[in-house]
Amino acid sequence: MSLLIPVETSPQFCPREDVAAPERLIEGAPAYKTWELDTAMAEAAKWGKIRTGIWEATPGKTVSMKGETFEFCHILAGRCIISEEGGAAHEFVAGDSFIMKPGFVGTWHTVETVKKIFVIAS
Repeated sequence: MSLLIPVETSPQFCPREDVAAPERLIEGAPAYKTWELDTAMAEAAKWGKIRTGIWEATPGKTVSMKGETFEFCHILAGRCIISEEGGAAHEFVAGDSFIMKPGFVGTWHTVETVKKIFVIAS
């Protein structure tokens, strides 16, 4: 098993498909696709599992809650606006990267279908 894994931004296998949970839906009917690329157990005591993959969402607006999860995102395509509860709104487009830290609560508004690379520690 190699310890160096290229991130394939257009995986050739079928994604897991889902829709927004009714209790988190604010507007629209966003649909999601997730291609899990790799999972590893973290050596740091706080994080049990690190997941990496590609995620895609169609337009809509939902409540986003990270709980105890840390997430790094790099936008490959599309446009979204993320607003932290009680904070500012930030627009992200292709080429942008951001982090959502544990405890984040806010809204995720997909304006144009978004495709991103994610790295999640939980």
